[in-house]
Amino acid sequence: MRKNIKITAAVASAAALALGLSACGTDSDPAAKSESGAKADTSKALVVAASPTPHADILNFVKKNLAEKEGLKLEVKEFTDYVLPNTATQSGQVDANFFQHKPYLDDFNAKNKTTIVPVVNVHLEPLGLYSKKIKDLKDIKSGQTIAVPNDTTNGGRALQLLAENGLITLKDGVGTSAKLSDITDKKGLEFKELEAATVPRALNDVDAAVINGNYALEAKLSPAKDSLALEKAEGNPYANFLAVKEGNEKDPRVEKLAKLLNSDEVKKFIEDTYKGSIIPAFGAPAAS
Repeated sequence: MRKNIKITAAVASAAALALGLSACGTDSDPAAKSESGAKADTSKALVVAASPTPHADILNFVKKNLAEKEGLKLEVKEFTDYVLPNTATQSGQVDANFFQHKPYLDDFNAKNKTTIVPVVNVHLEPLGLYSKKIKDLKDIKSGQTIAVPNDTTNGGRALQLLAENGLITLKDGVGTSAKLSDITDKKGLEFKELEAATVPRALNDVDAAVINGNYALEAKLSPAKDSLALEKAEGNPYANFLAVKEGNEKDPRVEKLAKLLNSDEVKKFIEDTYKGSIIPAFGAPAAS
């Protein structure tokens, strides 16, 4: 059984202090240096924070099957929220993370004054609308309640999915930053905003819920089979990527992992394991 890693603010602060002290080396040190000046000890394991499914699953596939051949030591730490992976990466408690898409990262950096940057796209998790009470999209009626994620980017993404499927109408031009206040016609629906990780647990209490792909899989839901509505892959800006603190992109360990995450072996693993519920997003660098 996997063990969730929960990091307190005190531990994070201590880790940040320790990182600052350990970075005071000399230019003659044989360890590689990142662009930010901090030493990257390539003999140590690369520690990557990840959501359990599918991110940690993909990383553990790399660790078990590919990393040793590339001379990469890889350690995977699982997180069950969307905040700690970035704060731990920023503080240096972990070396990288793999759990998010670009709109979320842009919003997070702006609000928290962090400097996390994408390295390479890996996969897309289509956002979907699910229900335990409704079998067809057309059966959603006035007076029913839909749960949506409460963070800025995933909340806006959820509202766009509902609008694209005719359940609500949004103000023109709001895009992925749409908020509940941007709905011009709720068509009688009620909305309940929840932390993204908790939305699947609300399925028994609401009529339908918009759930992130990774959390749907953790809840034993198949986006390809169980969703009432699902995001389209074509032109989708929500590819999930490997990310690091700015300046650490050239860490040799990060470069090795980026190469492996875009390998034919990982592509096949994603396709065989998730059967369309998770889609490889290789072929181009992550958006900058």
